[in-house]
Amino acid sequence: MPQLLHRIHFTLTITLLVSLLSLTAQADAAPPVRILMIGDSTMATYNNPPKDRPDMTGWGQIFGEYFTDDATITNHAASGRSSSSFIKEGRWKKALAEKPDYLFIQFGHNDCPGKGDRETDPATTFQQYLNQYINEARAANIKPILVTPMTRRRFQNGQIWTILRPYADAMLKVGKEQNVPVIDLHKKSVALFNQLGDAGSNDFSPSKSDRTHFSRKGAVEIARLVAEEIPTTVPELKPYLKQPTLSKD
Repeated sequence: MPQLLHRIHFTLTITLLVSLLSLTAQADAAPPVRILMIGDSTMATYNNPPKDRPDMTGWGQIFGEYFTDDATITNHAASGRSSSSFIKEGRWKKALAEKPDYLFIQFGHNDCPGKGDRETDPATTFQQYLNQYINEARAANIKPILVTPMTRRRFQNGQIWTILRPYADAMLKVGKEQNVPVIDLHKKSVALFNQLGDAGSNDFSPSKSDRTHFSRKGAVEIARLVAEEIPTTVPELKPYLKQPTLSKD
């Protein structure tokens, strides 16, 4: 009988310890988080890419690969949209209605001169639209994060030539004024392409003539540039990152 009682006590003790460990693990686990992305073609998802660029991939399309299953990534970025047209077409209203926890905002490519009624002025209207996104997101209890537009792969004398820096600077300015996190993807992408050079980054593009969009390899690297800034720029999202993936092979 004493031996039987001992076994029962031992079994109950083990069961209790397992239950406590399970509860501790659940308490330590990060609660589910929802991240929504808005932007242009460089961020968009291509389920049916163009036939002449079958590998075309937006960095937002694979951004979720850097996160654990506790994070749900929804990509509303759309080809050809600027900070103004995304709102005018009603896309922002639909995105806002989803009420995610975090919002990544990247515009600039289609805000540039020559884009017709889509273009904005980095010193005025571009900032006004950014402020609208920020203010309306916050009113819906969504935390906005600005991402400056990555550079196109255009080189002059072996170095990147870009017209997007004014839009990146406008984002940094608005971010500072509004106390919003800003990931300067433009600066990071310029540095990366200058390091790799034209030939070294050639396979980042979906075709020889397309120097704006990305192949899957290019999208993976651009998304990595954004993800590796999260621990310092948006530290509360760090627990949701797959840490090993942040180390470049």
